[in-house]
Amino acid sequence: MSDTSRTAVLVKPDGLQRGLIGEIISRFERKGLKLIGLKMVNLSDDQLSAWYVEHKDKSFFGDLKSFMGSMPIVSMVWEGIDAVPVVRKLVGTTLGREAEAGSIRGDFGMSQQFNLIHASSSGSDAKREIAIVFDTDELFEYAGVREAVIYADYEMADLK
Repeated sequence: MSDTSRTAVLVKPDGLQRGLIGEIISRFERKGLKLIGLKMVNLSDDQLSAWYVEHKDKSFFGDLKSFMGSMPIVSMVWEGIDAVPVVRKLVGTTLGREAEAGSIRGDFGMSQQFNLIHASSSGSDAKREIAIVFDTDELFEYAGVREAVIYADYEMADLK
């Protein structure tokens, strides 16, 4: 399996409050990605510190952790060829009001902080983030019939 075949996605507190979970899941499913992990969680301070480690020295770190820990989030793991860049494109750029039309943030977001969703930025970040929220027995391997109409036979080897 390539480094980019799995990715982590969080629906942030503002996405939960706005009732966008179904819409977000639907967009990933319609694209052809496969959901292999899903749960609603309250992230602990330690989990948030590990998740946002790259921001630990920035002035907004405390506010970010406070916001993300203020209520449950929906955590997901998606699988597919080049899942990391595909999901990033579906999510859109960080600043909602500048995000591409048709992306999740472009269609529903206006803010930089309240930007609805997090998506892993790289394969290595995806592995790290998935491990923060999911145990290995919470990720599911299953064959789906949809892959036969989403990928050509030669592409299927990239998923193994």
